[in-house]
Amino acid sequence: MSNRSRRPLSRRAFLGALAGAAATARFAAPSKKKTGSRIHVAVVGAGAFGGFTAAELLRRGARVTLIDAWGPGNARASSGGETRVIRGVYGADRIYTEMAARAFRLWHEYEVRWKRPFYRRTGALWLIGDDGAYVRSSLPILRDNGFAYEELAIADASKRFPQIDFSGITSTLFEKEAGYLLARRACAQVVEGFTADGGSYRVAAVTPGAIASGRLDGLKLSDATTLTADAYVFACGPWLPKVFPELLRETIQPTRQEVFYFGTPAGERTFDEDRFPVWVEVPRFFYGIPGNERRGFKIADDGRGAPFDPTDGDRIASAEGLKAARDYIARRFPALANAPLLETRVCQYENSLDHHFVIDRHPGAENAWIVGGGSGHGFKHGPAVGEIAARAVLGERAPDRLFSLSRPRTASA
Repeated sequence: MSNRSRRPLSRRAFLGALAGAAATARFAAPSKKKTGSRIHVAVVGAGAFGGFTAAELLRRGARVTLIDAWGPGNARASSGGETRVIRGVYGADRIYTEMAARAFRLWHEYEVRWKRPFYRRTGALWLIGDDGAYVRSSLPILRDNGFAYEELAIADASKRFPQIDFSGITSTLFEKEAGYLLARRACAQVVEGFTADGGSYRVAAVTPGAIASGRLDGLKLSDATTLTADAYVFACGPWLPKVFPELLRETIQPTRQEVFYFGTPAGERTFDEDRFPVWVEVPRFFYGIPGNERRGFKIADDGRGAPFDPTDGDRIASAEGLKAARDYIARRFPALANAPLLETRVCQYENSLDHHFVIDRHPGAENAWIVGGGSGHGFKHGPAVGEIAARAVLGERAPDRLFSLSRPRTASA
């Protein structure tokens, strides 16, 4: 896959897409060109990857059945929770910055289509505590893809954001078009929009049928029915290793992640999202989001947690995780040193070993596709991944080899 020929992402183009006729044309009623012989695709999982794959397949003329065990944005899902960061910095990984640029455009096209806002522009402040190689290697890629940014001297950053103690920070970068997405709301809306456009949605647990002669033979559902289709897409996030244990248990490894929401002082607006950005500190990779639909000041550690069972794992935050969050917030945001804890959330990453996505055909079944490995950075890419997966399933374009199941199994640096 190559996205380098795409037009740069500018603020003017970014907002212009909201009212442009192109978005309306793109989301015309699903194609009926193949009426009577339309390919039927079953998509398992209604999170960011599965929901957008189903919507994109439908738009391209397929007949689509979308299935989820607990519903979009449910409390067990990796796509659950109120908010997720959207940003362009990915170090030297050009492909993800290019995908993020495409995802930005698609998010806004979906906003136009459904007349629902999902994206909140706050900017993202990168707090750099090392030599800055990770962020610095992103700069030419950001420029190539039209992401506006500003390198701030520590003195200037301190004046602009006095809420932050910059001790130990060597440099900063302000990513202007970054912000956050309303994750749970978006997942629900994708399913609503999908069904409104003629897609079929079912709530059920799924067990794949037998694989014989190079093809998957249907799905067994928890309501004792069987669903057969021409093609199958498994985008069930942290459950993928359970669905295909022999294939994926060494590739996708769900880990337990803790998120904390702290209360700001009554009437104090300096930590509101119109006055404070999304922030990420490297190399430690703590990050946070202001606002969060009035749920509090969000803070999380992006490091891998312990292995986690997404179905039966208890979702109670640990005392150790809370202490680490309190220690960090007191050091970096002094005004919140004694902030009350409003709520916690335990979710999971669905990490692949090297942190790259998986978008590939099942090696034993030509009619089955695996879409996953979203980890902590997958949500923002949902619409772009859906587009890539739909093209692959329909035979229009193969995914990039980086997303192949046969890539070398090495840990990411």
